[in-house]
Amino acid sequence: MKVNIIYWSGTGNTEAMANAIADGVKQNGADVAIIPVSDATIDDVKSVDNIAFGSPAMGSEEIEESQMRPFMDEANNFLSGKKVLLFGSYEWADGEWMEKWVDEVSDTGANLIADEGLIAYDAPDEEAIEKCINMGIELSK
Repeated sequence: MKVNIIYWSGTGNTEAMANAIADGVKQNGADVAIIPVSDATIDDVKSVDNIAFGSPAMGSEEIEESQMRPFMDEANNFLSGKKVLLFGSYEWADGEWMEKWVDEVSDTGANLIADEGLIAYDAPDEEAIEKCINMGIELSK
């Protein structure tokens, strides 16, 4: 099995989450690629059945707007039937950006493995990293 993790990270917090999710995928014996969204192609979405997308909360509770938003606008067309995990970090508000993103991806027909997404406040602590590893294991089943 192959799992792709596509993410955007400004401070390294979402990248740390991506790496922990990848650790869980590897623990389950699957192949994983961690791909910054700036290097991702739509084939990275089409070529796998299980995929994770990561973005921190930005601006007025949105995913990153210059790279992640345009990528998701295209990727959403290819998510139906795929196992998907959404993740990211935030430092204010209450996670509304993730709620909106979960609704958006749910509407594509994707099979979300975390109904509320996977979020960490600021830098992911030990508990958040453990959740990321566990979600990586689940994503690779």
